Amino acid sequence: MKALVTGAAGFIGSNLVDRLLAEGHAVIGVDNLSTGRLEFLEKARQSQSFSFVRADLLNHGGLADLMGGADLVFHMAANADVRFGTQHPHRDLEQNTIVTFKVLEAMRQAGVSRIVFASTGSIYGEAAVFPTPEDAPFPVQTSFYGASKLACEGLIEAFCEGLGMTGYIFRFVSILGERYTHGHVVDFCDQLREHPERLRVLGDGRQRKSYLHVQDCIDAILLALDQANGRVNIFNLGTDQYCEVNDSIAWICERLGVHPRLDYTGGDRGWVGDNPFIFLDCSRIRGLGWRPKLGIREAVVRTVDDLARARLPAK
Repeated sequence: MKALVTGAAGFIGSNLVDRLLAEGHAVIGVDNLSTGRLEFLEKARQSQSFSFVRADLLNHGGLADLMGGADLVFHMAANADVRFGTQHPHRDLEQNTIVTFKVLEAMRQAGVSRIVFASTGSIYGEAAVFPTPEDAPFPVQTSFYGASKLACEGLIEAFCEGLGMTGYIFRFVSILGERYTHGHVVDFCDQLREHPERLRVLGDGRQRKSYLHVQDCIDAILLALDQANGRVNIFNLGTDQYCEVNDSIAWICERLGVHPRLDYTGGDRGWVGDNPFIFLDCSRIRGLGWRPKLGIREAVVRTVDDLARARLPAK
């Protein structure tokens, strides 16, 4: 197949590009490089089956032309800066919701009928049901990021039902792995590299979270794309585990061989919209035969190792 991947130079997007190319598909990668990194596409750019376009999806007038001949779109581009959403809420509206509308409209114009969308478990807000299934009642939204992603899902559903498109929506827990660029593992590793004797922890460290390795995430996406046959297909993606932030800290410190003093900022969440308990019911995607290869601890430790390798000085 021929696929267009938005956010192709990002953490998940670049790993997806590599996987698609390895499976023999042609890929058009689009990224504005505001947070994506061109070096993540170093291997992909050596392939004759890959082409890269640097473009701002919010302002690009020729998006439909880029999609010409594509079989489907993997829409991975987004503003993922959840922590500081209250400081610039327009970014979530523009870079998530409005960009998603523009992608869908370009698909309509280009005659591309299938879209894979990277959503988030944050759309469940502070859920009342655990593990949280895809059809859980939605509470009040707690972050601009989650609210914008929920709006994106609504747009995709409307385009699918009204215009005959097919959507694959994946609600992720936090994703870890190679090329991981932001989140608690990066923050903690950077702090400990600078001052290994102390670690500042947002909240009380007892927030309960679930994490998934990026390769397991891509396995699930490609399996669902092959097997799910609904008009709108919605899947939670995570492990059947969760851990406390304190557990993750212990694994990171053990791997780095440090014993810092932990300085907690206090409270049961680190920032506005930091849900203190995230645990998704993934039985729907498991029903297709998917199982994650790595548990949470393994994903955290591998990510620590990947970050260490990425920061080694060039020889």
